[in-house]
Amino acid sequence: MSIRTFVVLLPVLITVSACSAPPTAEADAARQSMAAASTAGAEKYAPESFKQAEAAESALEAEMKAQEGKFIKSYDHAKELAVTAKSAADKAATDATTARVSAEAEAAKKAKAAAARREQLAKAVHVGGPVRPPVKIKDVAPVYPAIAQSARVQGDVVIEATIDEQGKVADAKVVKSVPMLDQAALDAVQQWQYQPSLRNGVPTAVVMTVTVKFTRP
Repeated sequence: MSIRTFVVLLPVLITVSACSAPPTAEADAARQSMAAASTAGAEKYAPESFKQAEAAESALEAEMKAQEGKFIKSYDHAKELAVTAKSAADKAATDATTARVSAEAEAAKKAKAAAARREQLAKAVHVGGPVRPPVKIKDVAPVYPAIAQSARVQGDVVIEATIDEQGKVADAKVVKSVPMLDQAALDAVQQWQYQPSLRNGVPTAVVMTVTVKFTRP
């Protein structure tokens, strides 16, 4: 009698597990850095750095989403992208802060200079007596507006001009108006230049009136 051998094949369970865990902490850190960059005004003060950070964040989110749909997952590349995204966002925040501080300092400098200029011009003296009128050395004729010509508008616009100590028209305002001609008169006068008036031999800012004539041909 022969002996038969029976081989029993038992099912072998193969468990497929992820090659790595999702880089949740790294991704959250990248998002927080991006939020910080946005708060720092990176979109305004460091637009190029901000765009690079946005691109890095988008690449990270795309990779994370791609891995979610796979049967065998590997988050190694996602982790690298998270580190890159955080670095880009941190750079954007730093660049924005630096640019904002510089812009604010420049704005403060200009504001201080403008305030000092206004204070200086406020001391301008009116022409008369020992203060002789400045001599015009550059004249610019006004452009006669076509609409004013069509409407047969003409006349004299009288402007009060402040001429600074360098002979430039620092301020001008209409004191006698002719509708449709005022702005053309101001535009012309603001381009005029003078030889500065002297007060005790020193160039000084003066206030005087000038007349701009408009006569239809």
